[in-house]
Amino acid sequence: MKKPSTSPVSRLEAHRADASLIEEILAGLTATPKRLHPKFLYDAHGSVLFDRICELPEYYLTRTETKILQHYAPDFMRSLGANPAIIELGSGSSLKTRILLDALTGPATYVPVEISRSHLNMAAEDLRQRYPHLQVLPVCADFTHPFSLPQSIDSQRKLVFFPGSTLGNFYREEAVQLLRLMGRLAGEDGQVLVGADLRKDPKIIEAAYNDSAGITAAFNLNVLTRLNNDFDADFDVQTFEHRAPWVAEDSRIEMHLVSKCAQSVRIGEQTIELSANESIWTESCHKYDNSQFAELSAAAGLTVEEIWTDPQELFSVQRLKNKQG
Repeated sequence: MKKPSTSPVSRLEAHRADASLIEEILAGLTATPKRLHPKFLYDAHGSVLFDRICELPEYYLTRTETKILQHYAPDFMRSLGANPAIIELGSGSSLKTRILLDALTGPATYVPVEISRSHLNMAAEDLRQRYPHLQVLPVCADFTHPFSLPQSIDSQRKLVFFPGSTLGNFYREEAVQLLRLMGRLAGEDGQVLVGADLRKDPKIIEAAYNDSAGITAAFNLNVLTRLNNDFDADFDVQTFEHRAPWVAEDSRIEMHLVSKCAQSVRIGEQTIELSANESIWTESCHKYDNSQFAELSAAAGLTVEEIWTDPQELFSVQRLKNKQG
């Protein structure tokens, strides 16, 4: 069978999307300091590498949050009442959401919000088969920009779910804006459930982003391979190294790709100059204590109602709601 040709409209849309991304990449690489948005880390191979990171002994975040959710989800889901609507931002494969869905005692609606339409549809179909009584209403959108929810869930009590430590990738004002969006989506009587990595011994944190197997380094370096493959760049990946220091004054890990030598890199028609030891900043991972997270939430018009954590207080899942009055 002959593969259908791409329509002129879809080709034009794809071209515009690529042009916009290239513009964003070049703006970051010509800034001071040079930077790339963390979203560029997650191409197909990057996503596979991140899944491997989540299984590493040093990377406590995923397994710790999973245990917290497994322990508290049954009581929490019962407290939502009948027929809730669960909205997940950046849903991916919806793996952690299944912990909540397994705790349901009746019908519910699940609204996964994901930018990758193919990934979204695949995950939605899998959930429909696993949970026959669950209504799945996928929304293809970038949750950092305005989007609309299905009108059919207007009358349902809403839970906005944002697991992982993704909120920590955003700088303060961006994180406040995102939390404010979650509050609007949840509505007056809704709930927001957010994963937040806790501030702790820096040695534990640094080990999680500088694992002995070098998987995080490969994950970080892979972004250069992606730029070569997808955006006509000519990075020599071997001339960069991964560094992820703890920056105590900003309470965050910073992931960098450091140039081992002075070099010129081409992206399309533009040349980027890097000096020896100059870095490209690829990700920030903020860690919070409970007072910091409460202040962040308050700035977004939310109040922390409950904090769940593990015995070592490595990670937290925090339940928020809109302030009243």
